Amino acid sequence: MKSVDFEIAGRPFHALTAGDPARPLLLFLHGFPEYSGAWGDMLTRFAGDWYCVAPDQRGYGGSWRPPEVEHYAIAELAGDALAMIDRFGGGRAAAVIGHDWGASVAYVLAMRAADKVDRLVVLNGVHPVPFQTALAKGGAQSRASQYILKLRAEGSEDRLAADGFALMLKLFSADMDLSWMIPEKRVQYEAAWRDAAGVCAMVNWYRASPIAVAAPGEPISNDDLPQWKPEYLRIAMPHLLIWGLNDTALLPECRDGLEDFCDHLEVEEVAGADHWIVHQRPDEVAARIRAFLAAT
Repeated sequence: MKSVDFEIAGRPFHALTAGDPARPLLLFLHGFPEYSGAWGDMLTRFAGDWYCVAPDQRGYGGSWRPPEVEHYAIAELAGDALAMIDRFGGGRAAAVIGHDWGASVAYVLAMRAADKVDRLVVLNGVHPVPFQTALAKGGAQSRASQYILKLRAEGSEDRLAADGFALMLKLFSADMDLSWMIPEKRVQYEAAWRDAAGVCAMVNWYRASPIAVAAPGEPISNDDLPQWKPEYLRIAMPHLLIWGLNDTALLPECRDGLEDFCDHLEVEEVAGADHWIVHQRPDEVAARIRAFLAAT
C-alpha cells in the first residue's frame, strides 16, 4: 500500500492506495469513527484486479478538518468523493464501497453522479429515506440511535477524547464484537483521531446532518421531517448491500423499503457479524464483493 497526499480545491487530503492506477478504480469510503486504514485488509485483497483507493474523508485522519459544521454537509462530502473519482479514476466511472457514514456518502454520490458510479456496495449503511422513516417512528431504531443526539451535543468531542479516548472506545464497541481491535490497531486509530479537535471534526458530520431522531415512544410527524425530492433518490446502478445481522446500531428495519429506490438491488445477510463486519469477516466480505463485481 502507498500513502498519497493530494488536494481537492486547494485543501489537503490523504489516502491509501494499492494496485495499478491503470486498472478500474475501486473507491472505499470509511465511516465513524474510522479512517483510511480501516480498509487495509480489503485493499490487499483487491489490488490485483483494481486500483484501490481509501481516503481519509473530510475531518478524518490526515485530511482537511475545518472546524465549522457547515463544511460537513452531505453534499460537500459527496463532492469530495466525486473529486476523488476524477482524480484517481482518470475520468472513468468507479465502483464504490461504503460502510456506515461512508455508505451515506456513497448513496448521495450514486444519486447525484450516477454516471461516475458503475457499481455500488454498501456494508451496514443506510439510504436516507428508509433510515429517516425508521428513526421517526420512536421504536427500536430510534432507541438504538439516541447516541446521535449525544454526539451532536455541545462538548461531545471533549468527552470522547478524554482519558485516552475511553468513551470513544466504549461507543465503538456498544454491545458489539471489538476483539479485532488489537493493541496495534488501537494505537493506529488513536493516532488518526489525534485529539479533541480531530474528534470535533468527526462528530460534525452528525451535527451537519438534517436527519431527525425521535425520542423513544414519541414518533415525529412527517411535517417535521427533512423533505427530499424523489427524483434525486434513485440508485440506478447495480447495488449490493451486505448486512451483519448482529448490528446493534443499525437494525434491519432501517433498510425497509430500500428496494423501492433501487433498480438493481441484491441483499446478502451475514449471521454472526455486526456493524464491524469488515474487520470480523474480511475474507467473506471480500468474496461476496468480488462475486458481485464479477457478475455485473
